[in-house]
Amino acid sequence: MTTNAAPDSSSTVRPPRAPRPNYRLIHAKPLPIDTFPLPTLIPHNPFSLVQVVYVYLSHLISPPDSHTSNLVHGLYSPDTNSVHIKDHASARILWERGFFGKGSLSRSEPTWLEREKKRVGLLANDTSEEYTQQRREERRVMKLERARKEREAIEARLEEEGGKALNGDVKEEPDNLRTVNTLGDEPVETTPQAEDGDPSKVTLKDDTSDADLLLKPLAKALGSQSHGTKLNDTSQPNKTHNHATEIQDQEHLQLTSEEAFFLSYALGTLKIHNPTTYTIMTTLDLLTAFRCHSYFPPIPASAQDPRDPFLPSYAVYHHFRSLGWVVRPGIKFAVDWLLYLRGPAFTHAEFAVLVLPAFRDEYWWEEGRREETLKRERKDWWWLHCMQRVQAHVRKGLIICWVEIPSPAAVDAVMLSSVEKDGEESEGIGEGQESPDIGKLFKLYKVRDMTVKRWLPNRSRD
Repeated sequence: MTTNAAPDSSSTVRPPRAPRPNYRLIHAKPLPIDTFPLPTLIPHNPFSLVQVVYVYLSHLISPPDSHTSNLVHGLYSPDTNSVHIKDHASARILWERGFFGKGSLSRSEPTWLEREKKRVGLLANDTSEEYTQQRREERRVMKLERARKEREAIEARLEEEGGKALNGDVKEEPDNLRTVNTLGDEPVETTPQAEDGDPSKVTLKDDTSDADLLLKPLAKALGSQSHGTKLNDTSQPNKTHNHATEIQDQEHLQLTSEEAFFLSYALGTLKIHNPTTYTIMTTLDLLTAFRCHSYFPPIPASAQDPRDPFLPSYAVYHHFRSLGWVVRPGIKFAVDWLLYLRGPAFTHAEFAVLVLPAFRDEYWWEEGRREETLKRERKDWWWLHCMQRVQAHVRKGLIICWVEIPSPAAVDAVMLSSVEKDGEESEGIGEGQESPDIGKLFKLYKVRDMTVKRWLPNRSRD
């Protein structure tokens, strides 16, 4: 018995993809600062030694500035406890050199302007969101095609078995089943009848199977490809009108408080302006604002506490940034931070980080504070198991970071101590003025990290 073979989907020619950007070149610099390394020293070439000495002396006499070309200005937003970068060129610098921030109208990379230009026909390249949508659509079509092939294989096997039954190639039924099956030898009325005998008034049941429901969107998707259109294309307006229209960028880059403080305090490449006076905020002003607004509703400056959420969170962020990781917010996977080896443009996150406070100082275990300390520090096994299962489902390792919280006396001693600025005038601090040593403050917050892995007996036999 012959059956009609279905056309192979692999023979259908898919339209070629547009070339993707060269991310290795775009994200060549890991941080928004310029570095000036010495030339390579070749031992058997004496001229290379002369070149190294010349570059070293020139940099020693006149040091090049690594921050001038990368200086970025932002505006602090107390409502969202974030810093907004509204200049498009500055936003691109922070994203391309370290993956800082998030586009306010995009998933991560600020690409709203590029998407709008492509929508009106001014740009031909695809954005990262469109690449993601194409991959998801191709994955959906692949699953529908796989379901279609499985259904065809089942139908072919059923037809083959039915043909063998018609040719008499069946086993003889037992006697006890033969008497039961004789009840079905009587003629059965195949035409459905209504109550009054009119077959035209009968409502037939919908016998559409689940595979048929899957094939409908598949046919629609394949039909759109056969007509030479993309799956996510929209109607293109008149291009002559689009070229005359100038699109204004309505998107800004939004930095978290930890990212903004790292760029301002650790790297010195970000100047943050006060939203009321538009003056540059000092490091102490930023620290106070971020600590107060880490609560909801915000607390007054007089109610600051060593347990403020911003302090341990930034300590962990600075810790992993100093180790070379690209640190991104991890709210999508119910964690505090995500660690990328090179960045979200290259690979998925390797680890998910949970920040937990550790109260080792005797001050927190005195009478009157013990119950609150236990409430803040204690976590049950159900919570840990839930976190581990979520990260295992997305194939990420779980890192738990304990941050030691110092006593208020130690924090006050550091904040009252000062470091004299030797003729230096930076970030609104005049010559000879004194400011608290922020570095000594964060040295009190010691970080201890540990990787947690779920133990499975069938995968851990060694």
